[in-house]
Amino acid sequence: MVSSLSALASSGTAASQGRARPTTDAKPAPAPAAASTSTQVSLSAAAQAAAANTEEARETPAQTEQEAAHGDPQAKRLVARQAAVKAYAA
Repeated sequence: MVSSLSALASSGTAASQGRARPTTDAKPAPAPAAASTSTQVSLSAAAQAAAANTEEARETPAQTEQEAAHGDPQAKRLVARQAAVKAYAA
């Protein structure tokens, strides 16, 4: 059995013995034009809102008050809500 495997290994595999190698004179396919290395990604409105909410949740109260002082409507609502909670708790 070992001798038959050795003979097979020296003469090539059984699968390749029955196949003829194709000879083609065709030129290789041309390389694609300069491929872009940057990818553009656009987020849906829901994903943008989720990202904004995550960012807002990480803000400190001082940042929120500063944004409210500069006219940010969402920050103004949050400061007003926090003031109402504080007034109700007192």
